[in-house]
Amino acid sequence: MTLTPQRSAGGRPGQSGTPAENGSFLTPGTTGTQRSRTKAGAQPWLMAVSVAAAVAGAALGLNGVLRGWAWYSPVLTTVVTVAFTMAGLRALRWRSVFITAGALAALVLILTFTFFRPHSILGFIPSGETLRQLGRYLRRASETVLAESAPVAPNAGIVLLVCAALGLLVILIDALAYPLALPATSGLGILAILIVPAMIKPQSVGVLGFAGATAGYLMILAFSHWFAPDPRTGADTARNPGQFRRGALTGALALTVTLLLQLIVPGFDQGTFPQGSRLNPFGTATGLNPMISLGNSLRSPSGDGRITYATNAPAAPYLRSVTVDNFNGDTWAPDDRDSTRRLGTGRMETGLEPAAAEVRVVTAVDTGQFTSPYLPAPYAPEAVNGLTGRWSWDPATLSIKGVDTNSRNQQYVVLSASPQLTPDLLAQANGPVQGVPEQFLRIPDNVPEIVRRTAQTVTEGSTTAYARAMAIQRYLRSVEFTYSLQSPVQGGYDGNGLSVLADFLNQKSGYCIHFASAMAVMARLEGIPSRIAVGYAPGRSTGGTVSIGGQGALPEYEVDGRDAHAWPELYFQGLGWVPFEPTPSRGAVPSYATDAQAPSGASTNENNDGLLPSISANPAPQPTVAPLPLPGAAAPVDPAVRLLPVLYAAGAVLLLGLLLASPRLVRTARRRRRLGADQAGAAAVQGWAELRDLAMDFGVAPRPSETPRHFSDRLRSSGALGDPDGVDADGHRAVRSLTADFERRQYGPPPSGGGPEAAAAGTAGAETAGLGTEAGRRIAAVRGSLGAHARPLARFRAAWLPPSVMASWRAAAAAPFRAVRRTVQRTARRAGRHAGRGLAGAWSSTSGAVRRKRRPRGN
Repeated sequence: MTLTPQRSAGGRPGQSGTPAENGSFLTPGTTGTQRSRTKAGAQPWLMAVSVAAAVAGAALGLNGVLRGWAWYSPVLTTVVTVAFTMAGLRALRWRSVFITAGALAALVLILTFTFFRPHSILGFIPSGETLRQLGRYLRRASETVLAESAPVAPNAGIVLLVCAALGLLVILIDALAYPLALPATSGLGILAILIVPAMIKPQSVGVLGFAGATAGYLMILAFSHWFAPDPRTGADTARNPGQFRRGALTGALALTVTLLLQLIVPGFDQGTFPQGSRLNPFGTATGLNPMISLGNSLRSPSGDGRITYATNAPAAPYLRSVTVDNFNGDTWAPDDRDSTRRLGTGRMETGLEPAAAEVRVVTAVDTGQFTSPYLPAPYAPEAVNGLTGRWSWDPATLSIKGVDTNSRNQQYVVLSASPQLTPDLLAQANGPVQGVPEQFLRIPDNVPEIVRRTAQTVTEGSTTAYARAMAIQRYLRSVEFTYSLQSPVQGGYDGNGLSVLADFLNQKSGYCIHFASAMAVMARLEGIPSRIAVGYAPGRSTGGTVSIGGQGALPEYEVDGRDAHAWPELYFQGLGWVPFEPTPSRGAVPSYATDAQAPSGASTNENNDGLLPSISANPAPQPTVAPLPLPGAAAPVDPAVRLLPVLYAAGAVLLLGLLLASPRLVRTARRRRRLGADQAGAAAVQGWAELRDLAMDFGVAPRPSETPRHFSDRLRSSGALGDPDGVDADGHRAVRSLTADFERRQYGPPPSGGGPEAAAAGTAGAETAGLGTEAGRRIAAVRGSLGAHARPLARFRAAWLPPSVMASWRAAAAAPFRAVRRTVQRTARRAGRHAGRGLAGAWSSTSGAVRRKRRPRGN
């Protein structure tokens, strides 16, 4: 057989593979430099456009999670940079592992350039200062999540996290759609983006996000089928006339049906993920954790996180969980002051001023399924006993926080001091503020004019701090304002920053966080230190009693997520921190802040029934109720709470299964890509590459020095295919046919000219027509024969740990080390040659000088 130079494998644009896949074999008369390389073509770039469009389109749904559109520019820049970096590396025919590494490097560089330019080397290379600034941004992001509800202010920390997450999803979606040839599965990555607004925004993803994600996903499917059509479909090729029109019609019809179907499917408001609920990565959504928006708990139609407590107070007290006191203009955030917190809650110093008489209150609390790092307790706690785990408390705010535990299933007794305040005492506390940290008086520079003007107008004529505080509370509780959970969401100001506060004062409708924030900011503008307490409004009586040693039977109350509340606390010299209640129709106005002449604002909510607390004295004990050592019985466990561990376990098992099955998935995708070749020449080359990998998987690995025919003879004589004359004759014939097709393609005469050779080539081309499907049948026959004669362990290894895949992974992992070794060796050889030439030159110069000296001088 005449050996001719190898021709291109004729693969479709963008096809990648091993040398065997591209028809690269070393045979007598050929060299490694003669291997052909298929051009990448337009496929990498069009797939990059599709992936970028899908991710950027799905990110449109984050509007409403993040306020405004200023965040979208860095998001789009990050997504496009990562997608086109992978396209460029793929066009240069880099291996998949290096493409992924290059994409990760591009993600780091673009994030550094966008967010850390002044803190990096040359504006885009990370440095030590970059890492320090990263820590500050992450803390800023956590503070935003702590204090904001959607839509949150798009500060640098939050936008950085969003860009990093979307950049990683670009890499994942691209890997599924391109090298793994699983374009339909790439929708899981797009779905991961859509889950965030679906879980956080009450109005869910929105039309923009859904339409953008759908358009990008359809582009991924379309281009994948265009360049690599599925042989199982009826179309011979994606370029078949009318294929594009039918695909566009099908996609448009599916999109239309989906948009119309959601209009008739009723929303659901119970279960694990009810409509409008928030995703809580810090635990189950049964606790008042500042990480979760108050609006989520308040909008819940059935309360979660039930807490029961019994108290000897004359009226049900507020349960205070945490204080947010650090305000930078964008968010209110708690300052945990970890460096000054004190361990142990057996004795706490309240710091109350002695100007007012105090009443000691005993409260026994059972938190049940309520889960939070902060402990709910009446203010001001002097001692907390009965807790499990280690707890610390903040001397500045008296908030109690777990060190290595949380509030779930805690039963404890709180001894608290309740000062007896009167309007006269508060009016007299008008001296200059002393001993209060500056952060409680700090006013941001960007206070909107409407906030300053409102504070000045409302307090005009008030001569004391108490009079100004009462004027602000009276204004916010007036009939001008209404309590509403939905108005802030619909109006786009569901948060607590200054821009949100300005919208709230214009719209005059919101819920507790808006009223508390407005009073706290306006109090600071009037020179009164302020902070916001987060916890629970006074609860409802359960009708039962609880017996506590030394206290007798005490009436029992309950609160849940619907009682979640925020209220301002103002500081008065000589009296300490004093709570106020500016929110109309919620909570209970303290006796010292009651203004009988001011009618209260209305409530527009439908789920307030039974939530307004009674401010009457405690009911008489009911002796028919059996005494309990601690308050309340265990709260019934929500079925959703029991289901979450099962979901987490199922997710972990699914992830582990996906990891274990990854070699099989890669092998299957590689086989499907090879057998989907739509040209006769490509089918011959790809069928041969699949035969070699099949043989390797079943223990007959090709040898580097073998010709195709020698390898075929060794495979058929090895016994792995069974008896060539019996039931396994089909497998042997398939191997011979695959070998002959490959040899004809690689070493046959080129189809040019008009002589006998051209005619023979034409006949050969006709013989190979339809190999795209014929190669699949032959490979199936070989697989059947190899599997029928392999041992169970060999079959398991070939199916789940195929050596052909594991060998390519090992080679890819070792490639960087080989490259470094070759570089070192080349450098050493080059240095040795230079040293040798230098030594030889020196010896030549020396010997020449000696000869010239010995040469006799002429006359």
